[in-house]
Amino acid sequence: MIKAGIIGGTGYTGAELLRLLHNHAQAQVIAISSRSEVGRRVDEVFPSMLGQSDLVFSLPDDAVLDECDVIFFATPHGVAMKSAGAFIEKGIKVIDLGADFRLKDKNEYRQWYGLEHTQSDLLASAVYGLSEINREQIKNANLVANPGCYPTAIQLGLKPLIDNKLIDLSSIVADCKSGVSGAGRVVNQAMLLCEASESFKAYGVSGHRHYPEIKQALYSLAGESVDLTFVPHLVPMIRGMQATIYVDLLDGNKDVQSLFENAYKDESFVTVLGSGNTPETRSVKGANFCQIGLQKAPDNNKLIVISVIDNLVKGASGQAIQNMNIIFGLDEKLGLEQIGLMP
Repeated sequence: MIKAGIIGGTGYTGAELLRLLHNHAQAQVIAISSRSEVGRRVDEVFPSMLGQSDLVFSLPDDAVLDECDVIFFATPHGVAMKSAGAFIEKGIKVIDLGADFRLKDKNEYRQWYGLEHTQSDLLASAVYGLSEINREQIKNANLVANPGCYPTAIQLGLKPLIDNKLIDLSSIVADCKSGVSGAGRVVNQAMLLCEASESFKAYGVSGHRHYPEIKQALYSLAGESVDLTFVPHLVPMIRGMQATIYVDLLDGNKDVQSLFENAYKDESFVTVLGSGNTPETRSVKGANFCQIGLQKAPDNNKLIVISVIDNLVKGASGQAIQNMNIIFGLDEKLGLEQIGLMP
């Protein structure tokens, strides 16, 4: 049985880790930390855990965390950077759901997150944890940088096209929408019901923190520079993310439907819909699946790729558990076989 610890257990991703790991056949959460809730029972903070857990929130430096086989950091940016090394030195695997080890360029990290990166060795050794792309590297990783939600949806939507050199890399547009849970479990006026409900808006148009991560990942896939326009939007729902991606095909006669189906036929968590069908966020709500639909524009070589995920599951905690399964040589599906909630 894998002993898991969660640092930062009161946010949405921490709570989602707790929920998903509760039904994992080969893993058990033995420690969960929160400075604000230390000493309180988990089921006091999350009544959904009543009768399911007797865990008590500890401090992030509590000795019980040293008994873990894997630590998940579901913390604000900068926390894992300071603390991950001590766990790794003790032979504990670390999976960071934040951004501390996603960007390989420390100057970009400082530019986008306003922090100096102080752990060059850890940054160099960290494996970017998009399971469907870096599975082999993840198997031997001590430190996994779990991808952001927008980068996950976009990369899965573009990977088969880039791998097969089928698109113009100078004109990619990713028009993306996310529910309000993507902003985290913090007090934020813009996320209040009266502010977000019955409204729709773009944000981060001049620059979003996930932009350099997406650019870095696409460069890694393509082996050359990629010109990307990325615009995220806030939609009045709790969970869910859709990336609508516009690309120009180099050969408009290519059977991209078969290409995607073949590319993902062995992937448990990526489903390519039938020709002409478009995915919906509600189909993956609460689940670790990415659904992809394809549509060619009628009069030109434009291809529209629609990729949907649950931003808290495949976009965060579910993917972190998928990475844990890979690291420990388990079936990737363990603890993640829930299907989307309907309605």
